[in-house]
Amino acid sequence: MARQNIASGVKWEPMVGYSRAVKVGSQVHVSGTTATGADGKIVGIGDAYAQTVQTLKNIESALAKAGAGMKDVVRTRIYVVNIAEWEKVGKAHGEFFRDIRPATSMLQVAALISPEILVEIEADAFVG
Repeated sequence: MARQNIASGVKWEPMVGYSRAVKVGSQVHVSGTTATGADGKIVGIGDAYAQTVQTLKNIESALAKAGAGMKDVVRTRIYVVNIAEWEKVGKAHGEFFRDIRPATSMLQVAALISPEILVEIEADAFVG
């Protein structure tokens, strides 16, 4: 099967050696994604809801490059630095996935790669 690596253009991808998403056959795996804006800066500093929305928009963009959409997502994994903000994160996730309802997990982690990042999300999709 052919492999398609999808880049978002952030400086970390070649430095760390990863792709924003990888498509093999009908599967699309989206790497841990954060609220990075088009200018490379974090969107929604201090706002877990705003960061989740931007993160999901970034995932949506990566999926589109792979010929998939949010409707194709079967699993998400949500990492937060403060589980007390789960409702804000969950609200944003629900706005994108209310009718799709992928399997998901939300976990608190000690830290993400940068202190201003509050949320990181991975997604797996199946294009049938």
